[in-house]
Order: sequence, then structure tokens, then C-alpha cells
Amino acid sequence: MNGPIAQEMHRLLTDAFAPTHLDIINDTANHRGHAGDDGSGESHFNIGIESAAFAGASRLQRQRMVNAALGDIPGQRVHALAIKARAPGES
Repeated sequence: MNGPIAQEMHRLLTDAFAPTHLDIINDTANHRGHAGDDGSGESHFNIGIESAAFAGASRLQRQRMVNAALGDIPGQRVHALAIKARAPGES
């Protein structure tokens, strides 16, 4: 995580979920020349997040929670996000 979008995502997710674990991996280099690569170097990300806020929520609900916390980033400022959201104790 280095660029301004990755840093903003880290701040937003930390503020929204107080995660016990958070990984934001910029995967843009693996998508150069593909659809959605805007040349910014920050168009594709993988997010791994663990938070008690996800306990009892379905996978779809968790995805929606993360996307909502990120505001206009998904789909507008970032082309693709792969999200793995789990509650503590889940694998």
C-alpha cells in the first residue's frame, strides 16, 4: 500500500470497521493493458479485512458494507476491488 487511493481506503476502512486485520494490496501491475487500467497505477486492489462488524453478516452484506464505507472509490476511482471480509475467528 503506497499510493494516495490505497492510503485513503486504509483510512476509510479503519474508521468504519476498527479492523483487527487489514491488508490492501495494489494488484494493478497484473492488469496493465487490460480494461480498466487507466494508467494511474491504482486501478485494481485486493482487500482482506477482519472486523467484529462483520459477525452475523452474509458475504454479500459484507461486500456492500465495505463498498459503502469506501464511498465513490469503487467503480468510479478504482476499476476493480476483490474483497475478503471476515469476522474474528473465521478463516
